[in-house]
Amino acid sequence: MYPTANHKNDQPILNVSHLTFRYNGRDALENITFQLHEGERIAIVGPNGAGKSTLIKVIAGVLQPTSGEVNIYGTRPDRHVCIGYIPQRNQVDWHFPLSVADVVMMGRSAKLGPFNFPRKRDWEVVHHALETVELTNLAERQIGQLSGGQQQRMFIARALAQEAALMLMDEPLTGLDAPSQEGILNLLDRLKSEKATVMVATHDLDQAATHFDRIMLLNHRLVAFGNPADVLHTDNLLNAFGGRLKPVDGQSVLNIDDCCDDGERP
Repeated sequence: MYPTANHKNDQPILNVSHLTFRYNGRDALENITFQLHEGERIAIVGPNGAGKSTLIKVIAGVLQPTSGEVNIYGTRPDRHVCIGYIPQRNQVDWHFPLSVADVVMMGRSAKLGPFNFPRKRDWEVVHHALETVELTNLAERQIGQLSGGQQQRMFIARALAQEAALMLMDEPLTGLDAPSQEGILNLLDRLKSEKATVMVATHDLDQAATHFDRIMLLNHRLVAFGNPADVLHTDNLLNAFGGRLKPVDGQSVLNIDDCCDDGERP
């Protein structure tokens, strides 16, 4: 039986309250509290190992918090089918014999229920999702034959087919060339019309400031959360990144030398 939950319209789409997640005897996340509202686009930034991936997994219901609460429209994540979780690409078996259309159809699984086959309406939703991310001509291609940018577009299409109200993306731009990164960011801009709330873990502060409504600065605890101008000032960055903030020509410049992934195990 697939878990379901009714949305409580008087509740925020995401309410995280005093969240702590402990891993190997240490706090990967410590007393995190914040809320998101429908349609917001949030960037999570912070040093490697800061808990960005862990936070996304707890919100998605992949990990259970040690203490505190996560609620989607007033109920816990594992009762919702409206959360679209897009993991880091290095966590996916790209040799598995699935086509792009197969993966996007997986987004309909909760709508179908067990042992039911896709109907005409489901395929219409899948084709619309593929058209939205501009992958219609690659629908039958095996997933390992896609470029990195195309792979991310495929996962976004899966979330669209799922009709996800909350889309969680873990370092979707890592390993992509500049044109592919810009293409994904432009696609996220266009998805505003879908009214999905988007949280993206990223290491690029410029992209976070340019393309997102609010920025969450994280280093195991919530250092700052708000509009880019308020969050990305020197004191907050020093608190989050410490010695990686280097003075250059009288200004503080962030020197990130380990931005390939979050360095987390959970």
